[in-house]
Amino acid sequence: MKDRIHIGPVPAGLEGPLFVFAGPCVIESPQLCFEIADRLGAIQKATDIGIVFKASFDKANRSSIASFRGPGLSEGLKVLAEVRQRTGLPVMTDVHETGQAAEVGKVVDCIQVPAFLCRQTDLLVACARTGKVVNVKKGQFVSPEEMGNVVEKVREAGNEQILLTERGTFFGYNRLVNDMTAIPAMQSLGCPVVFDATHSTQRPGGLGNASAGQREMAPVLARAAVAAGANGLFMEVHPDPDTARCDAACMMPLDWVQDLLEECRDIHDLVHRRQVT
Repeated sequence: MKDRIHIGPVPAGLEGPLFVFAGPCVIESPQLCFEIADRLGAIQKATDIGIVFKASFDKANRSSIASFRGPGLSEGLKVLAEVRQRTGLPVMTDVHETGQAAEVGKVVDCIQVPAFLCRQTDLLVACARTGKVVNVKKGQFVSPEEMGNVVEKVREAGNEQILLTERGTFFGYNRLVNDMTAIPAMQSLGCPVVFDATHSTQRPGGLGNASAGQREMAPVLARAAVAAGANGLFMEVHPDPDTARCDAACMMPLDWVQDLLEECRDIHDLVHRRQVT
């Protein structure tokens, strides 16, 4: 089962090709999502790398109560459904409450559990019971080994389609660091591991009412993670990151994506001893 995970048409197994989650942090507008998804669809065709479109309908864990959160569940799911119909890309979004899981599961190909909620048993079970692929982000406060408990909760709910995402660990005030040994440690649980290249550059709450970040470091971390054996990458992208309404400081410019993915594909093929074509 572990090597038979597919997110729509995109293979996402331990032994499969490199795959990518990419999109804006939050659904700012339908038009922006369509623009980004169209670009990602073209990149997928040019690189032959499977891409899953990701965007959030609600960002419930923003630093400030005044921060933009998104259009909400109903409108957000309409946008995601149209992205899939328009581009053929599978789609993923995250849920924060158990009551959202079933409705989200009717629309998306993969459900994401945010890092801060990775220990929430009821939420994990609700997501698992949708039957969709479940991507759980490792909490910044959790060791790789502790994610074994997370995996057990999802499996006990009857779902073996589990991905784990590494996104950095709290090091000190407003600082995350990445331990690349977390990748093989979590793979030993029998789950493909994704590396979140953009959130790993985040400095949570670093601007007081918003998170700071170092987007220029995202490509460095992405290449390092793939060299360490990561099965997939997660990256939030935007045509004009400085104007993004969420996580602007660590958002990656769309213009960086194709070259970076081609580099990471070649590293992945080398590490996994697949023939580069």
